[in-house]
Amino acid sequence: MARRSIVQQDPGIPGDPELSAYPDAAEAERGPRRGRGAPRRGGWSGGGGRWLVWTGRAVLWALIIVIVVNGVRAPFERFTQQSTATGQGATPTDYGFPVDRASSFANQFAAVYLNFDAGTPGRPEERAGRLAPYLPDGADPQFGWDGIGRMSAGAIQPYGVEVIDAHNAVVTLVFQSENRRMLLSVPVYYADGDFVVSGRPGVLPAPAAAGLPQAAQPDRDDTTANELKPQLEGFFKAYAAGDTVQLQRYVDTDRPLTGFAGAFDFVELKDVVVPPGGTTREISVEVVWGVPSAATPVPQATPNPGEMAGKLTQAYRLTVEKQGDKWYVKDIRGANRSVG
Repeated sequence: MARRSIVQQDPGIPGDPELSAYPDAAEAERGPRRGRGAPRRGGWSGGGGRWLVWTGRAVLWALIIVIVVNGVRAPFERFTQQSTATGQGATPTDYGFPVDRASSFANQFAAVYLNFDAGTPGRPEERAGRLAPYLPDGADPQFGWDGIGRMSAGAIQPYGVEVIDAHNAVVTLVFQSENRRMLLSVPVYYADGDFVVSGRPGVLPAPAAAGLPQAAQPDRDDTTANELKPQLEGFFKAYAAGDTVQLQRYVDTDRPLTGFAGAFDFVELKDVVVPPGGTTREISVEVVWGVPSAATPVPQATPNPGEMAGKLTQAYRLTVEKQGDKWYVKDIRGANRSVG
């Protein structure tokens, strides 16, 4: 009797007598077989996952490229805009035009040009002679004035310079004529270190005063203000007289205070605003000074109150510090806004 081998063959190997005898059992043990052309169950096995991974990578790289491009383009656009703005509104240094010297030249010219008086003998001829160094050859000696009437101007100051190119600019000056504040526009030409007025000047009205908003009323420590007033009165009396010995009683500062040396007389302390705080405060005060009359020379020593004919109210800021039961002045300077 032949013995059956105990070695088990793979069920898929043809010729296994036991599996050949039970084909259905073999199929059940191995699971369904898939032949050529048989449909796959469950779609792609892993193919859909790879497609999503590559799609995600493509989106991520697109985002990275956008971020990098924007990061490089933004500073380049800012630089381009700045370069364009610089070209459109070029500063004087872009052309090498000497702005400060042109302003000085135009200022001197305006001092002659804006002052004339036909009623004073010799003044028209004097004006023409003084204008000559500023005018081009062949220009009208009076440069537009017909020799009739009068005008006076003072407080002439530079207001602005419009540089056109390396040789040409328009200098604007502000001046005072009686109770009017006006502007004078002067075209100038520059070459080889020299200037000349290149065209007719133009008088313009000055801008109106800015509208000042109403200031909020500050918090006031009236108790401390009443405590400070007697000491402040003593301080300002010594400050007006320039009495350095008396000033030492009221000040505590490393910077010496010399005062007015008698140019003014202390009249009164008009207002004292003391904000709440500690031992160091910044206070605001209004002081009324006595000023000498036109016929009285400015005194060189302590003034006689009878010699002071007028009054002038001024505003100051003081830093004061309390030491013990007394307040000392640490600093005095002009007020940033009037009190009251």
